[in-house]
Amino acid sequence: MPRIADRGVTNHILKAFNLHASKRLGQNFLIDAGVVNGIVATAEIGPGDRVLEIGPGIGTLTQALAEAGADVTAVELDKKLPAVLAETLKEYDNVRIVPGDILKTDISALMGEEPFKVVANLPYYITTPIIMALLEQKLPITRIVTMVQKEVAERMIAEPGGKDYGALSVAVQYYTQPEFALNVPPRCFMPAPAVESAVMDCVVRKEAPVDVKDEKMFFRVVKASFGQRRKTLSNALTGVGISKDDVKNVLNTAGVDGTRRGETLTLREFAALADAVTALNEK
Repeated sequence: MPRIADRGVTNHILKAFNLHASKRLGQNFLIDAGVVNGIVATAEIGPGDRVLEIGPGIGTLTQALAEAGADVTAVELDKKLPAVLAETLKEYDNVRIVPGDILKTDISALMGEEPFKVVANLPYYITTPIIMALLEQKLPITRIVTMVQKEVAERMIAEPGGKDYGALSVAVQYYTQPEFALNVPPRCFMPAPAVESAVMDCVVRKEAPVDVKDEKMFFRVVKASFGQRRKTLSNALTGVGISKDDVKNVLNTAGVDGTRRGETLTLREFAALADAVTALNEK
């Protein structure tokens, strides 16, 4: 089969099926074989690996995953594309195409209980909800390798104190060990997006980097702390449903200065605050 990750081949497929990149669905077709190979190499795909791909498009990345020997399940939202994929990937019996919205898909039922990897060129308009859904469901995912907007990649690996550090940074770093893998310029896509892109490699942690008594409370505290960036913790923490006086007690117990803002806190400090709130609620 010719490599789909080529401008000429991609153009041929689009014309043959009368397709156009959908702005509504955030479609940009990858046409750089080097980047596609880099994604597969980053994910360390080998024969027999179980892979969930989100948004296979016309099968560009899917083809490379299949040729590496992976058992690929690809979920596609665009109703026009499963018929296209049936043709572009007809040579591969290790690919299963599933029409549907990944945010409405029962991934556990789809993939079963055995470990799997997620490899995807995600639509940029919905990157964060998809990543959070994958992480929060506690699925047997071992690794998430995704193409994202470079700005999102910078947020995923940001450290406390910087402008990019936020709730996404905390969540991704709590659940995974994220690393920047590849820089991908606009020319690698058709049509070329108006932003730089990057491939992120997130190895899912077997254990969280900090101990928390109540994980849901931990993320409630994180969300409240970043809810309004200009708010100090003394004001922001009322967002978890406690009084001003209780906020003072929580801050004292956790040993955190209430004049600080959420973007300055480490994961350990968020954990200390969450545990203090949990202890307060248990009284």
